[in-house]
Amino acid sequence: MSTPTIALTGATGRLGGRIARRLAAAATPLLLLVRDLARVPAPPGATAAAAAYGDGEAVREALRGVDTVLMVSAAESPARVDQHRSFVDAASAAGVGHLVYISFVGAAPDATFTLARDHFATEQHIRASGLRYTFLRDSLYADFVPALVDDGVIRGPAGDGRVAVVAQNDIADAATAVLRNPAPHAGRTYDLTGPEALSLSEIATILTAVTGRHVSYVPETVEEAYASRATYGAPDWQLDAWVSTYTAIADGSLAITSTAIHELTGHAATSLDEVLRRG
Repeated sequence: MSTPTIALTGATGRLGGRIARRLAAAATPLLLLVRDLARVPAPPGATAAAAAYGDGEAVREALRGVDTVLMVSAAESPARVDQHRSFVDAASAAGVGHLVYISFVGAAPDATFTLARDHFATEQHIRASGLRYTFLRDSLYADFVPALVDDGVIRGPAGDGRVAVVAQNDIADAATAVLRNPAPHAGRTYDLTGPEALSLSEIATILTAVTGRHVSYVPETVEEAYASRATYGAPDWQLDAWVSTYTAIADGSLAITSTAIHELTGHAATSLDEVLRRG
């Protein structure tokens, strides 16, 4: 087997798995960095190494000789930025040539969506590392839109704001294109979005049409949103993330639309209607 020149994190997840399968189908030798070797999907042509984000020594050893790395962000937690920094430092020490990071649209230190602040901190650390990089800033996933519905209703403090939800398959196509030929994308940041920005009322209408089950959008105040989600017993940082998803829609932070999907893949971004119909 050829020595892998591309390494992926997150291959056991939905997005990382899609990217791994696309690269494997193109006969690209892959190294999959995973926490648990028992969960490796092992597509043809792939090898695997146990190397968690925060285990700098394991990551450094695994990445020696690897040219290009896809870094899918770690699981949401208060320790995520520290884990990301450890991974980036290890990649730099291993001599990785190019790091492709899955970020989030509007990443900024004062982003309304609280987790977008984590992505900005990670981007800044990557920039400071000296690694060649490409940032793929994804919008909210269109694939997860049905999960917003509870008993036929989408509730949240989004007002009349809009969000350009993006298909995970489109993100995977874009990431695959960058990974297979990273040089032209060095130092670039791409917003990966759906083709149009939709209000939650419009999203509810699309869900109704596709599923045949009536879905409506009921706006909440911020106070109502925290109260309705407090019953889950989640920590404060998680509640902040949930609620700020909607407030970021409300203030226009997620209304960004971009042509980057087409530029990177050669095909148009997939509409929410089509994502839902494909299942």
